[in-house]
Amino acid sequence: MNFASDNHAGVHPEILAAISSINHDHVKAYGDDDYTSNAIQKFKSVFGDQAEVFFVFNGTAANVLGLQSALNSYESILCAQSAHIHVDECGAPEKFIGSKLLSIQTPDGKLTPELILPYCIGVGDQHHVQPRVISIAQSTEYGTIYSTDEVRSLAKFAHQRGMLLHMDGARISNAAAALGIGLKEATVDLGVDILSFGGTKNGALFGEAVLFFKPELAKNFKYIRKQGMQLASKMRFLSIQLETLLRNDLWLRNAKQANEMAQFLFQEVSKIPSIQISQKPQANAVFAVLPSTLIPKIQEKYLFYVWKPEVSPGMDEVRWMTSFNTSKEDVLDFVSVIKNQCP
Repeated sequence: MNFASDNHAGVHPEILAAISSINHDHVKAYGDDDYTSNAIQKFKSVFGDQAEVFFVFNGTAANVLGLQSALNSYESILCAQSAHIHVDECGAPEKFIGSKLLSIQTPDGKLTPELILPYCIGVGDQHHVQPRVISIAQSTEYGTIYSTDEVRSLAKFAHQRGMLLHMDGARISNAAAALGIGLKEATVDLGVDILSFGGTKNGALFGEAVLFFKPELAKNFKYIRKQGMQLASKMRFLSIQLETLLRNDLWLRNAKQANEMAQFLFQEVSKIPSIQISQKPQANAVFAVLPSTLIPKIQEKYLFYVWKPEVSPGMDEVRWMTSFNTSKEDVLDFVSVIKNQCP
Protein backbone atom coordinates (compact mmCIF):
# COMPACT_ATOMS: atom_id res chain seq x y z
CA MET A 1 0.00 0.00 0.00
CA ASN A 2 1.22 3.51 -0.79
CA PHE A 3 -0.17 6.99 -1.27
CA ALA A 4 1.62 7.91 -4.49
CA SER A 5 -1.16 7.38 -7.03
CA ASP A 6 -4.48 5.67 -7.56
CA ASN A 7 -2.75 4.08 -10.56
CA HIS A 8 -0.75 2.03 -8.06
CA ALA A 9 -3.83 0.24 -6.76
CA GLY A 10 -4.69 -3.24 -7.96
CA VAL A 11 -7.75 -4.35 -9.90
CA HIS A 12 -11.13 -4.53 -8.22
CA PRO A 13 -12.17 -8.18 -7.63
CA GLU A 14 -15.46 -7.70 -9.49
CA ILE A 15 -13.57 -6.55 -12.57
CA LEU A 16 -11.11 -9.43 -12.38
CA ALA A 17 -14.03 -11.82 -12.06
CA ALA A 18 -15.72 -10.25 -15.08
CA ILE A 19 -12.57 -10.65 -17.20
CA SER A 20 -12.25 -14.27 -16.13
CA SER A 21 -15.91 -14.97 -16.83
CA ILE A 22 -15.56 -14.20 -20.54
CA ASN A 23 -12.21 -15.93 -21.03
CA HIS A 24 -13.62 -18.84 -23.00
CA ASP A 25 -14.46 -19.73 -26.58
CA HIS A 26 -13.71 -17.54 -29.59
CA VAL A 27 -15.46 -14.25 -30.32
CA LYS A 28 -15.05 -11.66 -33.04
CA ALA A 29 -12.15 -9.25 -32.69
CA TYR A 30 -11.75 -5.46 -32.81
CA GLY A 31 -14.99 -4.70 -31.00
CA ASP A 32 -17.34 -6.67 -33.22
CA ASP A 33 -18.33 -8.85 -30.27
CA ASP A 34 -21.43 -8.91 -28.09
CA TYR A 35 -19.53 -7.93 -24.95
CA THR A 36 -18.40 -4.67 -26.51
CA SER A 37 -21.86 -4.01 -27.92
CA ASN A 38 -23.34 -4.55 -24.47
CA ALA A 39 -20.77 -2.22 -22.91
CA ILE A 40 -21.58 0.51 -25.43
CA GLN A 41 -25.29 0.12 -24.70
CA LYS A 42 -24.56 0.35 -20.98
CA PHE A 43 -22.75 3.66 -21.52
CA LYS A 44 -25.68 4.93 -23.59
CA SER A 45 -28.08 3.97 -20.81
CA VAL A 46 -26.01 6.07 -18.40
CA PHE A 47 -25.03 9.03 -20.59
CA GLY A 48 -27.89 9.09 -23.10
CA ASP A 49 -28.62 7.54 -26.47
CA GLN A 50 -26.87 10.39 -28.29
CA ALA A 51 -23.49 9.37 -26.83
CA GLU A 52 -21.00 7.84 -29.24
CA VAL A 53 -18.70 5.51 -27.31
CA PHE A 54 -15.23 4.21 -28.11
CA PHE A 55 -12.83 2.24 -25.93
CA VAL A 56 -9.06 2.83 -25.79
CA PHE A 57 -6.19 1.51 -23.69
CA ASN A 58 -5.19 4.53 -21.61
CA GLY A 59 -5.96 8.07 -20.53
CA THR A 60 -3.40 9.84 -22.68
CA ALA A 61 -4.89 8.21 -25.75
CA ALA A 62 -8.42 9.09 -24.66
CA ASN A 63 -7.44 12.74 -24.28
CA VAL A 64 -5.29 13.05 -27.37
CA LEU A 65 -7.49 11.15 -29.80
CA GLY A 66 -10.67 12.70 -28.43
CA LEU A 67 -9.23 16.15 -28.93
CA GLN A 68 -7.84 15.24 -32.33
CA SER A 69 -11.33 14.50 -33.57
CA ALA A 70 -12.35 18.11 -32.91
CA LEU A 71 -9.33 20.09 -34.09
CA ASN A 72 -7.45 21.30 -37.09
CA SER A 73 -3.74 21.98 -36.71
CA TYR A 74 -4.30 25.74 -36.86
CA GLU A 75 -6.68 25.60 -33.89
CA SER A 76 -5.76 25.69 -30.21
CA ILE A 77 -6.61 23.95 -26.96
CA LEU A 78 -6.98 26.13 -23.87
CA CYS A 79 -6.15 24.36 -20.63
CA ALA A 80 -4.89 25.00 -17.11
CA GLN A 81 -1.13 25.16 -16.72
CA SER A 82 -1.36 22.18 -14.36
CA ALA A 83 -3.45 20.10 -16.79
CA HIS A 84 -2.40 16.53 -17.50
CA ILE A 85 -2.40 17.19 -21.24
CA HIS A 86 0.08 20.01 -20.67
CA VAL A 87 2.34 18.57 -17.95
CA ASP A 88 2.16 14.77 -17.99
CA GLU A 89 1.61 13.59 -21.55
CA CYS A 90 5.12 14.15 -22.90
CA GLY A 91 3.97 16.57 -25.59
CA ALA A 92 1.64 13.96 -27.10
CA PRO A 93 -1.19 16.43 -27.86
CA GLU A 94 1.09 18.72 -29.84
CA LYS A 95 2.85 15.84 -31.59
CA PHE A 96 -0.18 13.84 -32.67
CA ILE A 97 -2.76 16.58 -33.09
CA GLY A 98 -0.40 19.27 -34.34
CA SER A 99 -2.38 21.88 -32.42
CA LYS A 100 -1.07 24.46 -30.00
CA LEU A 101 -1.77 24.17 -26.29
CA LEU A 102 -2.40 27.49 -24.59
CA SER A 103 -1.80 26.92 -20.88
CA ILE A 104 -3.39 29.28 -18.37
CA GLN A 105 -2.14 29.91 -14.85
CA THR A 106 -4.76 29.13 -12.19
CA PRO A 107 -4.65 29.26 -8.39
CA ASP A 108 -6.37 25.89 -7.93
CA GLY A 109 -6.22 24.03 -11.24
CA LYS A 110 -9.62 25.33 -12.35
CA LEU A 111 -10.32 27.48 -15.40
CA THR A 112 -12.91 30.26 -15.45
CA PRO A 113 -14.32 32.31 -18.34
CA GLU A 114 -12.47 35.34 -16.95
CA LEU A 115 -9.14 33.50 -17.06
CA ILE A 116 -9.79 32.17 -20.57
CA LEU A 117 -11.06 35.36 -22.20
CA PRO A 118 -7.63 37.03 -22.73
CA TYR A 119 -6.56 33.94 -24.72
CA CYS A 120 -9.51 34.14 -27.11
CA ILE A 121 -7.79 36.64 -29.38
CA GLY A 122 -7.16 36.85 -33.10
CA VAL A 123 -10.36 35.10 -34.08
CA GLY A 124 -10.56 35.20 -37.86
CA ASP A 125 -7.03 36.58 -38.15
CA GLN A 126 -4.90 34.36 -40.36
CA HIS A 127 -1.80 35.24 -38.34
CA HIS A 128 -3.22 33.82 -35.09
CA VAL A 129 -3.97 30.31 -33.89
CA GLN A 130 -7.73 29.93 -33.61
CA PRO A 131 -9.21 28.97 -30.20
CA ARG A 132 -11.29 25.82 -30.61
CA VAL A 133 -11.42 23.66 -27.45
CA ILE A 134 -11.47 24.40 -23.73
CA SER A 135 -10.12 21.35 -21.90
CA ILE A 136 -10.78 20.90 -18.19
CA ALA A 137 -9.95 18.06 -15.81
CA GLN A 138 -12.60 16.85 -13.38
CA SER A 139 -11.28 16.43 -10.76
CA THR A 140 -8.25 18.62 -11.43
CA GLU A 141 -4.59 17.81 -10.96
CA TYR A 142 -4.84 19.73 -7.67
CA GLY A 143 -7.65 17.48 -6.48
CA THR A 144 -10.15 20.33 -6.77
CA ILE A 145 -13.59 19.93 -8.30
CA TYR A 146 -15.58 22.15 -10.60
CA SER A 147 -19.09 22.81 -9.33
CA THR A 148 -21.95 22.12 -11.72
CA ASP A 149 -22.42 25.86 -12.21
CA GLU A 150 -18.73 26.29 -13.05
CA VAL A 151 -18.82 23.59 -15.73
CA ARG A 152 -22.07 24.93 -17.14
CA SER A 153 -20.59 28.43 -17.28
CA LEU A 154 -17.53 27.19 -19.19
CA ALA A 155 -19.70 25.26 -21.64
CA LYS A 156 -21.83 28.33 -22.28
CA PHE A 157 -18.71 30.47 -22.76
CA ALA A 158 -17.31 27.97 -25.24
CA HIS A 159 -20.49 27.41 -27.23
CA GLN A 160 -21.20 31.13 -27.58
CA ARG A 161 -17.83 31.42 -29.34
CA GLY A 162 -18.17 28.36 -31.54
CA MET A 163 -15.84 26.38 -29.31
CA LEU A 164 -16.12 22.98 -27.63
CA LEU A 165 -15.71 21.80 -24.04
CA HIS A 166 -13.57 18.71 -23.46
CA MET A 167 -13.39 17.05 -20.06
CA ASP A 168 -10.45 14.93 -18.96
CA GLY A 169 -12.44 12.60 -16.76
CA ALA A 170 -9.66 10.34 -15.55
CA ARG A 171 -11.25 10.89 -12.12
CA ILE A 172 -14.77 11.87 -13.18
CA SER A 173 -16.15 9.15 -10.91
CA ASN A 174 -14.49 10.74 -7.87
CA ALA A 175 -15.80 14.15 -8.87
CA ALA A 176 -19.38 12.99 -9.44
CA ALA A 177 -19.34 11.07 -6.17
CA ALA A 178 -18.12 14.15 -4.30
CA LEU A 179 -20.77 16.33 -5.95
CA GLY A 180 -23.47 13.79 -5.13
CA ILE A 181 -24.71 13.54 -8.72
CA GLY A 182 -24.74 10.98 -11.52
CA LEU A 183 -22.27 10.73 -14.37
CA LYS A 184 -24.69 12.19 -16.92
CA GLU A 185 -25.58 15.05 -14.59
CA ALA A 186 -21.85 15.80 -14.21
CA THR A 187 -21.13 15.88 -17.93
CA VAL A 188 -23.80 15.83 -20.65
CA ASP A 189 -26.33 17.88 -18.72
CA LEU A 190 -23.73 20.60 -18.11
CA GLY A 191 -22.77 21.00 -21.76
CA VAL A 192 -19.65 18.84 -22.04
CA ASP A 193 -19.02 17.88 -25.68
CA ILE A 194 -16.21 15.31 -25.36
CA LEU A 195 -15.42 13.19 -22.32
CA SER A 196 -12.43 11.01 -21.53
CA PHE A 197 -13.98 8.55 -19.08
CA GLY A 198 -11.47 7.03 -16.69
CA GLY A 199 -11.43 3.39 -15.69
CA THR A 200 -7.84 2.64 -14.70
CA LYS A 201 -7.72 4.96 -11.68
CA ASN A 202 -11.00 3.59 -10.37
CA GLY A 203 -10.36 -0.14 -10.24
CA ALA A 204 -9.89 -1.29 -13.83
CA LEU A 205 -6.90 -3.26 -15.06
CA PHE A 206 -6.65 -0.97 -18.07
CA GLY A 207 -9.06 0.90 -20.30
CA GLU A 208 -10.74 4.25 -20.78
CA ALA A 209 -13.63 5.42 -22.95
CA VAL A 210 -13.93 8.36 -25.31
CA LEU A 211 -17.47 9.72 -25.37
CA PHE A 212 -18.81 12.23 -27.87
CA PHE A 213 -22.06 13.95 -27.04
CA LYS A 214 -22.28 15.58 -30.47
CA PRO A 215 -22.42 12.66 -32.91
CA GLU A 216 -20.81 14.64 -35.74
CA LEU A 217 -17.58 14.81 -33.73
CA ALA A 218 -17.36 11.01 -33.82
CA LYS A 219 -17.78 10.75 -37.59
CA ASN A 220 -14.19 9.70 -38.31
CA PHE A 221 -13.12 8.52 -34.88
CA LYS A 222 -12.92 4.84 -35.78
CA TYR A 223 -10.16 5.74 -38.23
CA ILE A 224 -8.46 8.10 -35.78
CA ARG A 225 -8.47 5.37 -33.12
CA LYS A 226 -7.01 2.77 -35.47
CA GLN A 227 -4.35 5.15 -36.79
CA GLY A 228 -3.61 6.11 -33.20
CA MET A 229 -2.81 2.45 -32.38
CA GLN A 230 -5.63 2.21 -29.82
CA LEU A 231 -7.94 -0.34 -31.42
CA ALA A 232 -7.75 -3.44 -29.24
CA SER A 233 -7.94 -6.74 -31.08
CA LYS A 234 -9.31 -8.64 -28.06
CA MET A 235 -11.63 -5.77 -27.28
CA ARG A 236 -13.95 -7.84 -25.08
CA PHE A 237 -11.41 -7.83 -22.23
CA LEU A 238 -11.27 -4.04 -22.30
CA SER A 239 -14.97 -3.36 -22.72
CA ILE A 240 -16.10 -5.81 -20.03
CA GLN A 241 -14.10 -3.86 -17.47
CA LEU A 242 -15.81 -0.58 -18.22
CA GLU A 243 -19.25 -2.17 -18.35
CA THR A 244 -18.56 -3.74 -14.96
CA LEU A 245 -17.66 -0.33 -13.54
CA LEU A 246 -21.06 1.00 -14.60
CA ARG A 247 -22.92 -2.11 -13.47
CA ASN A 248 -24.41 -1.98 -9.96
CA ASP A 249 -22.74 1.43 -9.45
CA LEU A 250 -19.28 -0.04 -8.91
CA TRP A 251 -17.83 3.23 -10.21
CA LEU A 252 -19.61 5.05 -7.38
CA ARG A 253 -18.72 2.58 -4.64
CA ASN A 254 -15.05 2.70 -5.59
CA ALA A 255 -14.96 6.48 -5.88
CA LYS A 256 -16.76 7.01 -2.57
CA GLN A 257 -14.27 4.80 -0.76
CA ALA A 258 -11.30 6.67 -2.20
CA ASN A 259 -12.88 10.06 -1.45
CA GLU A 260 -13.79 9.11 2.11
CA MET A 261 -10.27 7.91 2.81
CA ALA A 262 -8.85 11.20 1.52
CA GLN A 263 -11.11 13.08 3.92
CA PHE A 264 -10.06 10.78 6.76
CA LEU A 265 -6.38 11.31 5.91
CA PHE A 266 -6.96 15.07 5.78
CA GLN A 267 -8.57 15.03 9.23
CA GLU A 268 -5.75 13.01 10.75
CA VAL A 269 -2.77 14.89 9.28
CA SER A 270 -4.42 18.22 10.09
CA LYS A 271 -3.74 17.39 13.74
CA ILE A 272 0.04 17.44 13.15
CA PRO A 273 1.35 20.98 13.83
CA SER A 274 4.27 20.85 11.38
CA ILE A 275 2.02 19.98 8.42
CA GLN A 276 0.10 22.60 6.46
CA ILE A 277 -2.74 21.53 4.17
CA SER A 278 -2.31 23.48 0.92
CA GLN A 279 -5.47 22.41 -0.90
CA LYS A 280 -8.63 21.40 0.91
CA PRO A 281 -9.33 17.89 -0.41
CA GLN A 282 -12.47 17.52 -2.49
CA ALA A 283 -11.89 14.17 -4.21
CA ASN A 284 -9.19 11.59 -3.48
CA ALA A 285 -6.09 13.76 -3.18
CA VAL A 286 -4.54 15.50 -0.18
CA PHE A 287 -1.93 18.20 -0.76
CA ALA A 288 0.28 19.17 2.15
CA VAL A 289 3.39 21.19 2.87
CA LEU A 290 5.98 19.79 5.28
CA PRO A 291 9.71 20.08 6.02
CA SER A 292 11.69 18.72 3.08
CA THR A 293 14.13 16.90 5.38
CA LEU A 294 11.35 14.67 6.68
CA ILE A 295 10.07 13.49 3.31
CA PRO A 296 12.77 10.89 2.48
CA LYS A 297 12.36 9.35 5.93
CA ILE A 298 8.61 8.93 5.46
CA GLN A 299 9.13 7.64 1.92
CA GLU A 300 11.24 4.79 3.28
CA LYS A 301 7.96 3.18 4.35
CA TYR A 302 5.35 4.82 2.14
CA LEU A 303 5.83 5.97 -1.43
CA PHE A 304 4.37 9.34 -2.46
CA TYR A 305 5.42 12.20 -4.72
CA VAL A 306 6.75 15.67 -4.08
CA TRP A 307 4.39 17.94 -5.99
CA LYS A 308 6.30 21.22 -5.68
CA PRO A 309 9.75 21.48 -4.14
CA GLU A 310 10.73 24.54 -2.14
CA VAL A 311 7.34 26.22 -1.93
CA SER A 312 8.98 28.07 0.95
CA PRO A 313 12.46 27.77 2.50
CA GLY A 314 12.93 24.18 3.64
CA MET A 315 9.34 23.21 2.84
CA ASP A 316 8.01 21.03 0.00
CA GLU A 317 4.47 20.42 -1.17
CA VAL A 318 3.54 16.75 -1.50
CA ARG A 319 0.56 14.87 -2.91
CA TRP A 320 -1.06 11.94 -1.14
CA MET A 321 -3.55 9.91 -3.17
CA THR A 322 -6.10 7.42 -1.91
CA SER A 323 -7.65 4.58 -3.90
CA PHE A 324 -10.70 2.34 -3.99
CA ASN A 325 -8.89 -0.18 -1.78
CA THR A 326 -7.40 2.24 0.75
CA SER A 327 -8.65 1.40 4.25
CA LYS A 328 -8.81 3.32 7.52
CA GLU A 329 -6.09 1.03 8.85
CA ASP A 330 -3.86 2.02 5.93
CA VAL A 331 -4.43 5.69 6.67
CA LEU A 332 -3.79 5.35 10.39
CA ASP A 333 -0.56 3.45 9.82
CA PHE A 334 0.61 6.07 7.32
CA VAL A 335 -0.23 8.87 9.75
CA SER A 336 1.67 7.13 12.53
CA VAL A 337 4.75 6.98 10.29
CA ILE A 338 4.41 10.71 9.58
CA LYS A 339 3.98 11.51 13.28
CA ASN A 340 7.11 9.55 14.14
CA GLN A 341 9.14 11.79 11.83
CA CYS A 342 7.49 15.14 12.45
CA PRO A 343 8.62 17.32 15.34
